[in-house]
Amino acid sequence: MIGAIVTVPPYATFLEEVAAHPLVQGLRLNTVMPVQGDLRPILRRLANCGKPIWVDLKSRQLRVVGAAIPPFTEVRVSHRVQFSAPATAFFSDGREMARVVAAEGDRLILEDGPRRLIGPGESVNLVAPDLTVEGTLTETDRAYLEAMRELGMSQVMLSFTERPEDVAEVRRLLPGAEVVCKIESQRGLEFARRHGPGHGRLMAARGDLYVEVVRPHRVLGALRQVLQADPRAIVASRLFGSLARCEVPEAADLGDAAHLLLLGYRTFMLGDEVCLRGHTVLSALNLLEAVGGEVLAA
Repeated sequence: MIGAIVTVPPYATFLEEVAAHPLVQGLRLNTVMPVQGDLRPILRRLANCGKPIWVDLKSRQLRVVGAAIPPFTEVRVSHRVQFSAPATAFFSDGREMARVVAAEGDRLILEDGPRRLIGPGESVNLVAPDLTVEGTLTETDRAYLEAMRELGMSQVMLSFTERPEDVAEVRRLLPGAEVVCKIESQRGLEFARRHGPGHGRLMAARGDLYVEVVRPHRVLGALRQVLQADPRAIVASRLFGSLARCEVPEAADLGDAAHLLLLGYRTFMLGDEVCLRGHTVLSALNLLEAVGGEVLAA
């Protein structure tokens, strides 16, 4: 049986319609999306939809802090980092890259950079074998965990899970937390191989994982590794992105979903791009249902 977890903007007007779709098993709140003031009203509103609410914490995921406006040679990120320079930084889901010649705390010093404004909140993939990201949970992560504890909520997705201690930190702040461990890096893949679902259900989060494996084709092996480590693993991101750009899905998107089903994935998480509008997320859900019917009936 196929199921879906759908990303929902915090102020979306289409929550009830999406939650009622037969494939939807839960809703995901991406905590990068801005919320005004107290977090609890948003969490209560989502919980009233009657489906499990997964709060996606950013943890050690690197994101841009402030705006970097061309011409520039510096980008500030959400954590202090250490690594042996030079290294490569990827922006815009891996579509743009820059050479990092040095780092100082949370400052990445670039040799050159993308020829556009790099906005606050954009993710940065810094590919360096000896990369150390100082700290894990962000202030926003901690605020959400506190609000969840007060409301009796327990379901968390943890970005860039790489160590058992990452999950333990969440459960220390939110006792009894049900954690989905998002596998998004080489160290995350090693965590999956070593621990399987022992610290929480695994998720192959393809958005960052695709970039972190460096050579694009290696994501295929990574997807198999995650599923071998946890046969109930969720697969996420880069699904049906063409629906966000046009009304008709591209053939590549159909083949992608079919491939994931043939690998053995049965729970899919729809990411931000396709979920910003009600009609596109419903189209994606209907398309996933149709592709599943074709593939699994064969």
